[in-house]
Amino acid sequence: MSNKMGCLILEGGAEFGGLMSEPDLRGMELAGGKDAPICIIPTAAALDNNHKRAGNNGVKWFQSLGAKNVFSLDVIDKSSANVPALAGQIRVSGLIYLLGGFPGYLGETLKDSLCWEAALEAYQNGAVIAGSSAGAMVLCEHYYDPYEKKLLRGLNLVPNACVLPHHNNFGKKWADSLQHELPGVTLIGIDERTGMVSMGAGWEVHGGGEVTLYRSGSIVGYERGGRFST
Repeated sequence: MSNKMGCLILEGGAEFGGLMSEPDLRGMELAGGKDAPICIIPTAAALDNNHKRAGNNGVKWFQSLGAKNVFSLDVIDKSSANVPALAGQIRVSGLIYLLGGFPGYLGETLKDSLCWEAALEAYQNGAVIAGSSAGAMVLCEHYYDPYEKKLLRGLNLVPNACVLPHHNNFGKKWADSLQHELPGVTLIGIDERTGMVSMGAGWEVHGGGEVTLYRSGSIVGYERGGRFST
């Protein structure tokens, strides 16, 4: 892999059901193609013990897109997030995929862990980090945990931003209160079946829905192929 910063992909949710093929195929391409190692991180599904099923769904999904080397890692709590062998597998992955579930549990488990440090190292060496729903939320500076009903600090790969996942479904209902609680922060509503892929200093929309930006009192939507900066 080249010594250049990798790419980020933020997705709106309902992953692995066949609707996220456009952004996921783009992620595979950016990671180096069908032979690139793809690592599924099912942490967000571990709180209700759903990580095995969710991780396996991710493996089957990427295999259905033609991936030859995809695996799910049992990074399920603070202890496993600090296992050097697991971190080592993340470090050599071309695409690191954080799936959906409980955002607060995901963010707190990964924060300051060996596994997250390994993901950042891979990213700095050209890997793709992708997140869907809770996975996309924690990659931003701020995220709203609907289970705890509070705002939390994210992993901050996208500064001054907060994702509203499943925007076409329920995410848009969070917009009013979060605009008040996060003045000056860009709210990013991402529809299901939709992803935004980082392109240098900006982003490009992939998939069948919209990405909606709330900032400075304006609301602007972008469809497939639309480009913007946050």
